[in-house]
Amino acid sequence: MINRRLPDVTFKTRVHDPAVEGPNPYRWQDRTTGDLFGGKRVVVFSLPGAFTPTCSNKQCPSYDLAYAEMKKHGIDEVYCISVNDAFVMFQWGKSMNVKNVKLIPDGNGTFTRRIGMLIDKAHLGFGYRSWRYSMVVNDGVIEKWFEEPGINDTGTDQDPYEVTDPDTMLAYLKSAKRP
Repeated sequence: MINRRLPDVTFKTRVHDPAVEGPNPYRWQDRTTGDLFGGKRVVVFSLPGAFTPTCSNKQCPSYDLAYAEMKKHGIDEVYCISVNDAFVMFQWGKSMNVKNVKLIPDGNGTFTRRIGMLIDKAHLGFGYRSWRYSMVVNDGVIEKWFEEPGINDTGTDQDPYEVTDPDTMLAYLKSAKRP
């Protein structure tokens, strides 16, 4: 995965727009891989789903707390990508009071599939989801890759959380030579 360019995909996002009246003042805005990653050094982590236990209680909140420290090590943004739609991602972020991490919806799993991390969790009623991974992306190119062991599509309940945590990412950032 190292030195691989991210796939060119379009993410279906919602953005606040004061011109939209009513209780839901948001509009659709397509964001491409180039929009999100071009000219930036970004930490990305992905997880099986919004509102799931490890994702909601550990991974996402921990990255949100580590955001300022990551910025000190040359990171422009921290993104969480999940195979959930924009509405779910918004409500999930709101429920956790996420302040710093930008939640990127990959509702159709297109990005996740194209980087080889889409797995079938139908046995749990989840459908297709992402395997847990994290990476540093520099101007659209993968600089560093972490992937949980045991990626599977076999119907097991395995969901390890050992190497995609913010502490592992910070250890890499502290040791890496800045580009």
